[in-house]
Amino acid sequence: MSPAFRLVLAAFLLSIAQIAGISSARAQEGEALFLIAHPALRDADYRESVLIVTAAPSGGHVGVILNRPTRRSLGSLFPEHAPSKQVIDPVYFGGPMSSGALVALVRGKAKAGEGSVPVTDDLYLAFRASAIDRVIETEPNSARYFVGYVGWRPGELKEEIDRGLWSVLDADPDIVFRKNTERLWEDLLRQTRRLRAGAPAHRAGALAFSPQASVV
Repeated sequence: MSPAFRLVLAAFLLSIAQIAGISSARAQEGEALFLIAHPALRDADYRESVLIVTAAPSGGHVGVILNRPTRRSLGSLFPEHAPSKQVIDPVYFGGPMSSGALVALVRGKAKAGEGSVPVTDDLYLAFRASAIDRVIETEPNSARYFVGYVGWRPGELKEEIDRGLWSVLDADPDIVFRKNTERLWEDLLRQTRRLRAGAPAHRAGALAFSPQASVV
């Protein structure tokens, strides 16, 4: 890894290390969830979005948006780092927090490295520069790369779910690496509607709210 690339990634860690999050009846540590934005949620960052959310070591939670591919490749973001040019998929917009930060969803704890956050039994969010660099240099297309992430202070996500801003599904690791995410929101929204069949609908007026992602 070039010195410039290492310095850029290392700088990202200062803010990421401060991740805090949510308290939710279903979001116990190690239990990942899909969040599907309500159709009335119009915030530019979250409109028609699908997030994967899991517990962070701090006791909070953290997540990334799964269906916001950018037009940038990893190689174009780090032109001096030759292995980055081997990554085929585009870089995804993971969320508005630390939008310059590079994080990766990686299969396997050994590859994700120390300081990674468990998402499912074999899926991890990697934040450390050394771990991300190792994945890029050894198995560049075995992970999905994001710029930015989303986090909540305790109670914030539970409040948003209670207000109907998000529908919730158990996370499916196979969906995380879906190649074409163009209809991911529609497909998962359809699943949640089947699950909620017969339940009272939320009032649209109660949904004029922009999720306040935040760190401690």
